[in-house]
Amino acid sequence: MCNSLDVFGVALYSMLTLMSTMSLLLYLEECVFIYRKVPSPKKTTIMWVNGAAPVIATMACFGMWIPRATMFTDMTSNSYFAVVVYKVLILLIEESGGNETFLKRNYKKTFKISTGPCCCCCPCLPRVPVTRRMFFLLKLGALQYAILKTLLSILSIILWTNGNFDTSDLEITNTASWINPFIGVLTIISLWPVAIMFMNTCNTLRSVRIIPKYAMYQLVLVLSQLQTAIINVLALDGTIALLSQQLMIVEMFIITLVTRALYRRTYDPLPSDPHETDNDQNTNISLQAPQWEHAA
Repeated sequence: MCNSLDVFGVALYSMLTLMSTMSLLLYLEECVFIYRKVPSPKKTTIMWVNGAAPVIATMACFGMWIPRATMFTDMTSNSYFAVVVYKVLILLIEESGGNETFLKRNYKKTFKISTGPCCCCCPCLPRVPVTRRMFFLLKLGALQYAILKTLLSILSIILWTNGNFDTSDLEITNTASWINPFIGVLTIISLWPVAIMFMNTCNTLRSVRIIPKYAMYQLVLVLSQLQTAIINVLALDGTIALLSQQLMIVEMFIITLVTRALYRRTYDPLPSDPHETDNDQNTNISLQAPQWEHAA
């Protein structure tokens, strides 16, 4: 690979390698900060979520230098991101105070489930009450993708070594034509619980800047899954596929910088009692009242 590069190619590859290396180093430094400043078990979840962009950038760098290993690097990145999807759901719960606090805070409330990617076109769906059973189903819907995606990736590698898995072969007899659509269905199912949880907690979690954090997760999802899938379909001789790795490094480097600014800081935890905030506001008003009278 190095022998076929000109001066511009060597400079480009060196710069992209430096970007991926910096992404990984910044992530490791951020992990040290999170480990020291964030309590358990939230810190483990944040480390998983923050690692999405650096891991994808590192795998893309390997795929750029070793084009024949692109399938392995892509599967590694996708398997890691499958776990991140589940961890984002867990992060929303932990930012709300944990399992028990979340259930207590949303007791007798109902959640809107008419959201993407499954039911965004079904606004007539009834709201679902928050129960332990619904809570378990949301977790299960995201967890199944983390488990099955990893198992199917291992199966795909085994089939590839036997010559039975080829992403460029669109024949119905090719196993890739069956495995990849099934993974797509699993992806959609796993994204739905996360979207439901975010839609119904985003207002409560505004103080911890959950909206830009979730936006970064969505951006990684689009770039690592949708963009890569489109480019891989268009790739004929491997040149466009190699361009995908180069784009991915630059994009993930930028996302790493943004997520670092969002997560490398401490936020005040939400009050465990959902009425605590209201009581604090009432107390402040009562304390300010004598001052107004004195001023009058």
